[in-house]
Amino acid sequence: MTSNKKLWIFLKGLIAENPVLVLVLGTCPTLAQTGSVIAALSMGIAATAVLVCSNVVISALRKIIPDTVRIPCYIVVIAGFVTVVQLLMQAYLPDLYDMMGVYLALIVVNCIILGRAEMFARKNNIIDSALDGLGMGVGFLIALLAMAVIREVLGAGTFAGIEIPFMADYKIPILTMAPGGFLVFGILIAVVNKIGPKKGEEKRKNFSCEGCPSATLCGKVSCAENTELVVNVKEEEVEDNGN
Repeated sequence: MTSNKKLWIFLKGLIAENPVLVLVLGTCPTLAQTGSVIAALSMGIAATAVLVCSNVVISALRKIIPDTVRIPCYIVVIAGFVTVVQLLMQAYLPDLYDMMGVYLALIVVNCIILGRAEMFARKNNIIDSALDGLGMGVGFLIALLAMAVIREVLGAGTFAGIEIPFMADYKIPILTMAPGGFLVFGILIAVVNKIGPKKGEEKRKNFSCEGCPSATLCGKVSCAENTELVVNVKEEEVEDNGN
């Protein structure tokens, strides 16, 4: 049972609670960094690393951090890990660092990272928080790659900067621009909503005797009939009072 729970904590971020396509968080880097597969991959990995590390630290400190200053504390922790990622990329991957530009620093205020810290890490243990961060990070990465593949292949006729001979002659340049990003984003959200688990759906209430725990006490009269009977009685009382 415990292993199934931990597996669900990880898997829910992929589709059921995908941070981009279901929860609609982190839309700014999603639209800005999905013009190319390499940029999307870099952003996804960087955000996942920060998400996992910040979740672990915040979970470890959840009993120490006062509630009154928890949000500033979360931001300090997240900013620390973002700085580490920035320095590592600047030192060892300068081309990717320049490609990501200001959006690398903006991971600090990414709604996904701060949201998971507030909603999950501060309430759960370190292992569960790490799994949640990893699942949400991978879900974020999958969403970015899905958008980037569509936009780069169809919009630029390339994949990871490598030209695709056939697509180069039939590319749709608008997909690499902002309007194309919004278009692909909306289409993917619609697809996920169609094939994924439906949110907010409630089971249809059964007003028959089979669905009533007190059926044996009411003479096997269905709840719908009881409701209609009560309404009729109230209408008669109103008419009597009027007369």
